Amino acid sequence: MINNQDIFTGNIKEKSHRLFNEDLAPAKERHWNTYSLLSMWMSDVHSIGTYTFAAGLFFLGLTGWEVLIAEIIGACVVMYLANLTGTAGTRLGVPYPVLSRISFGVFGGNIPALIRGIIAVFWYGIQTYLSSVAVVAIMLLIFPGMKGLMGDTFLGLSLPGWIGFLFLWLLQFIIFRYGMEFIRKFDNFCGPAVYLMMLILIVWIAVKAGGKINIAVSPVSVPSGQAIIQFFSAISLVIAYFSTIILNVSDFTRFSPSSKTTRWGNFWGLPINFTAFSLASVVITAGTITVFGKAITDPVLLIQKVNNPFFLVIGAIVFMIATMGVNIVANLVSPAYDFANVAPRHIDFRRGAMLTSILAVLVMPWKVYGNPIAVNYFLGGLGAFLGPIFAIIVVDYYLIKHGRINVEALYQEGESHAYWYQKGYHLKAFIAFIIGIIVTVPLALVPAFSAVSAFSWPIGVVVTGLVYGVIMRTEKAAVLESDPGASPLQ
Repeated sequence: MINNQDIFTGNIKEKSHRLFNEDLAPAKERHWNTYSLLSMWMSDVHSIGTYTFAAGLFFLGLTGWEVLIAEIIGACVVMYLANLTGTAGTRLGVPYPVLSRISFGVFGGNIPALIRGIIAVFWYGIQTYLSSVAVVAIMLLIFPGMKGLMGDTFLGLSLPGWIGFLFLWLLQFIIFRYGMEFIRKFDNFCGPAVYLMMLILIVWIAVKAGGKINIAVSPVSVPSGQAIIQFFSAISLVIAYFSTIILNVSDFTRFSPSSKTTRWGNFWGLPINFTAFSLASVVITAGTITVFGKAITDPVLLIQKVNNPFFLVIGAIVFMIATMGVNIVANLVSPAYDFANVAPRHIDFRRGAMLTSILAVLVMPWKVYGNPIAVNYFLGGLGAFLGPIFAIIVVDYYLIKHGRINVEALYQEGESHAYWYQKGYHLKAFIAFIIGIIVTVPLALVPAFSAVSAFSWPIGVVVTGLVYGVIMRTEKAAVLESDPGASPLQ
């Protein structure tokens, strides 16, 4: 049930065409219940990338138990952080780029939105490419004669590769074309399907291992002192892994009927769901050490070990669907809003998605993914910007403005409006942001800081949050008690 004191339900008056369209407006229909949000998190978690990430923590020199505990702690921290941005989105009903206007200004909000959007474009293309590998595997299994076409490439991709990539590219856009309500229903299907496949893999590896699966082992041996550092590194890596969706989770929670629903959805989707998925990943990976003498962290490679064409096809389809789910949730919804935020009069949600899809092809993601320098330095450098952005948004919303937001002013121009600041830009927020990235970017990219690079995101949050808090210490909340558009923090 919607609490009118907690949820903004008013209409936007005197809105600027440079700041408003119906897709960016506060959500009116709120059908995303606890299970919908759980399914959203399942789609974000249940992917080849997350499986490989969770299993890959073995190589930090941790045992399976230590990896699992680190992942549980990390998931709880992520839940807390997602509740901060998620409940703000629920109360105001706005997507991430509009939420960022509160701190950065009605036009300044475009900068943090575009940073998130650019990252999403590249990862959308990369995830689409990774999923297309499964499509190509199925094609070659059904049509063995196509193997002769794998050697001829155009722009770095073979003909079967292009067919697989464009097939998934089109399929994802068709799903997205039906809007957020259809995405919700698609997410409801993706998560349970992956759990079924994970259960089959657990049974298969347990049988192959004769029941001898020991999650108290690690494929890498490190001194006990270093293991402690690696344990905390694993926690920080879990947080950093979810840093993008933490920032823009309001794109989904804006459709939640209450803050309570949002918090329960995040609880079931993160500590519970992520722990269950991580446990399955750890058990299966530990089983591969017993069966094959080495850890296999890629589920698609593991499926190929089954040596059963039918199982290979079904497994590839399931993980392909799962990767589409995470790709739409994490890498298509966000830039669709982010690009719409730049020119609301000309770009709506669907056009933003089309722009994202086109850009995701033009960046040739298969070349980006194949170049570790591009992934680590370009995308890693952009990722270092996310911690400072998160810190500014959260400190501003909860500690500076105490959750009292004039929602109408987020769509209005002029000095008389709360978030106009200096011609639509909040200079104090950008000063704190610049100071933050001066710290985080070198930590993330300079080899001399590799020992602490895993902690760049939380360091960026703490440093930027403190700097912004000090800069804003003399500024009072920009909301009048009598303003009917204010949404109070409760």
